[in-house]
Amino acid sequence: MNELLFLKPVLKNMVWGTENWVVSAHPSGDCVVSEGTYAGQTLSELWDGHRELFNNEEGERFPLLVKLINAEQDLSVQVHPDDAYAWKNENRSLGKAECWYVLDADPEKKLIFGHNATSRKDAEEMIRRGDWNTFLKRVSIKPGCFIQIDPGTVHSTCSGMKMIEIQQNSELTYRLYDHDRLFNGKPRELHIQKALDVIKTPDTSEDRVFPAFPEDGFFTSFYKIRKVCINGEQEFTQNESFQILSVADGSGTIDGHKIRQDDSLIIPYGYGTYTIRGQIEILITSL
Repeated sequence: MNELLFLKPVLKNMVWGTENWVVSAHPSGDCVVSEGTYAGQTLSELWDGHRELFNNEEGERFPLLVKLINAEQDLSVQVHPDDAYAWKNENRSLGKAECWYVLDADPEKKLIFGHNATSRKDAEEMIRRGDWNTFLKRVSIKPGCFIQIDPGTVHSTCSGMKMIEIQQNSELTYRLYDHDRLFNGKPRELHIQKALDVIKTPDTSEDRVFPAFPEDGFFTSFYKIRKVCINGEQEFTQNESFQILSVADGSGTIDGHKIRQDDSLIIPYGYGTYTIRGQIEILITSL
């Protein structure tokens, strides 16, 4: 199939900033194809009715979700479940492994990532009494950082942070603390017990924050990601079930189609070779 899949993003205004769902087949934000043969169809409709575009991959839903996140305030302190917990306790949902590629960050702010509890009991005691300064770890970040957030990792973005988020197709988030802020005059729901069920103790997050994107790419059982910087022209071969191309910086063209920072698109199975021209930094994601 010699046709790129361009999608219309779904913008989400959040209490802390904005999320732009640029590649999504989630029921809460299903992207629509913007041009070509499948114009007007949603990504979930393509997954259900044209699985050949994705090498007939198995699964009830398109497996990945890509967002652009602009955090004007700190996000809630939160944790996500793995597949096994989500399947059993959240109506057969996927769990949520995710990663962040930092595009911009306030140099005076630190990211919440990980915790200091030595046992589940220790974690519960600190959480129940709201001893966040003792419980939470904080790490410095800068543009170009890459962060892998495994299920069970306590985390939160900081204000002044913009990033590309690549994740499993799930919105399961268990909030531990929301900075005592109000939304429509009320505090948002917390999920203390479920969070305690899934938090990894002791913490194992130290080696999941990278000062720059790994040169050889980053690979998990959920996604594979490569970063490529182009200054001129480069040819690629699409030999995966599908590829998601996300523009982190710059602008250029892909097979004559203009692309620029913040754009994402899908290169379907069987597309073959493609050429990118320009001064541009891209992330290429596949299964």
